[in-house]
Amino acid sequence: MNVIVVGCGRVGSELAHRLYLNGHRVCVIDRSQEAFKDLPPDFRGRTLEGDVLSEAVLHRAGIDTAEALAAVTNSDSLNGVIGRVASMIYQVPRVAVRNYDPRWRELIEAFGLQVVSSSSWGAQRMEELLEGGSLHPLISAGNGEVEICDLTLPEAWDGKTVQDLAACGSCIVAAVMRAGRGMLPTPD
Repeated sequence: MNVIVVGCGRVGSELAHRLYLNGHRVCVIDRSQEAFKDLPPDFRGRTLEGDVLSEAVLHRAGIDTAEALAAVTNSDSLNGVIGRVASMIYQVPRVAVRNYDPRWRELIEAFGLQVVSSSSWGAQRMEELLEGGSLHPLISAGNGEVEICDLTLPEAWDGKTVQDLAACGSCIVAAVMRAGRGMLPTPD
């Protein structure tokens, strides 16, 4: 897959490297040549210094054939604009946008973009850890209609089956972890 990563800070460099290691063709754009020092030494994707709002820079990055774009700069407004341009003008099929300030998230989502809000997610996760309890949401799909949760079972559940746990009808057991190893569950 041809992927453009806009922004080469901590998130951008880590994302670009992970995508490269997974066999994707990656081009990283940043306004500062100095930012590329954050890329690991074994990164073999392309780097492009320039203003990401420049049509010429986007074309040199391969926006016409890009299959995905991640806008992960430290500017919510820039990420939103780049995401919108990529999806609407260049028809990039997969666009993800990083969001810092939760107050901007709804505006960016109104553009129809997939948003990763590290501040909102981080605060939610910290709240869960501080409040305790045995149910910890890990992934939320849509607007929270479906969640994948980590549930630590109390000792009272010893000897019960997966069918017993899912008896409420509103949940599905997707995996069982024992001693740090995951397995697909069987009803018994």
